Amino acid sequence: MSLKQKILLSLSTLVIFSLLLFIIFGDNGLVDLNLLKRERHLLIEKNAKISMDNLSLYREINRLEHDTGYIEDVVRRELGLISEGEVIFKLKNNSEHKVKR
Repeated sequence: MSLKQKILLSLSTLVIFSLLLFIIFGDNGLVDLNLLKRERHLLIEKNAKISMDNLSLYREINRLEHDTGYIEDVVRRELGLISEGEVIFKLKNNSEHKVKR
């Protein structure tokens, strides 16, 4: 092999290696592609969770608009209200009255 061919082969190898490095690590290269795929996957999962939350909220809105039993339950739970004629019994915690030995 002549010197000219060796230089041409070395130069070609260097160019191909440089292009390979650019494809892998350059802007919009394989590394960026993998990061974008990971970010896309996370966004799809987040979108699915938000969709499920939205569906749950729509169902709750529908129940609050039409289900009087559910409205009563929410009022009792969140506001602590009782119906007329009901009595609340508050019991003391037994752990406060235990005798130490």
